[in-house]
Amino acid sequence: MAIVTGVGPGTGTAIVRQLADAGFQVAMIARNAERLSALAHERPDAHAFPADVSNPDALDSALDAIRERLGDADVLVHNAVGGAFGNFLDIDPAVLQQNFQTNVMALLHLARKLAPAMVKKGTGAIVVTGNTSAIRGKSQFAAFAPTKAAQRILAESIARELGPQGVHVAYLLIDAVIDLEWTRKMQPSAPDEFFIKPADIAAEILHIIHQPRSAWSFNVELRPFGEKW
Repeated sequence: MAIVTGVGPGTGTAIVRQLADAGFQVAMIARNAERLSALAHERPDAHAFPADVSNPDALDSALDAIRERLGDADVLVHNAVGGAFGNFLDIDPAVLQQNFQTNVMALLHLARKLAPAMVKKGTGAIVVTGNTSAIRGKSQFAAFAPTKAAQRILAESIARELGPQGVHVAYLLIDAVIDLEWTRKMQPSAPDEFFIKPADIAAEILHIIHQPRSAWSFNVELRPFGEKW
């Protein structure tokens, strides 16, 4: 069974479909109950558990409901993201704190809740989706980049702890503009190859989950062939 957080219309949905196609029962966590219900109707192997991952009590209740209904998780994909733009002088500090709750504290809560069962079985995978804000702090990303950097470091700490116990933890850094309706509107003249496809991100996540133990990755980067880096 797999748990996916942040099931939006792009990457999250693509991850759910990819995992379901691979034979997983998928528990979906996101705030938009209507979207989850529609996807669950489309895919009988996908199950809706609406919750805000930044709220520890709500997340805990969702995880308890998932375990009761579907059993212990074999895979976690933490795709939920909190973000906002603004420099350090302009941002509302409360926004930075809220993003920290979604990007970092939710990961900590999820790992603490789910990892023990994975360790007991001696197998499992935790994949965290990130981006280049995890490795650089641009001026207008003061409410976002610090949280993604902390997320990556937390994931690495978890990976070093769980790896020797048979649980694979990886951080997927997406250096690209994801192909979504709103990103297309922001870049109306950009060619197709400028964007990264959600389905291709999902396919890489499945690849990471199935990596052989003799060749596990932690830092994984994805970018379109034309992306400057």
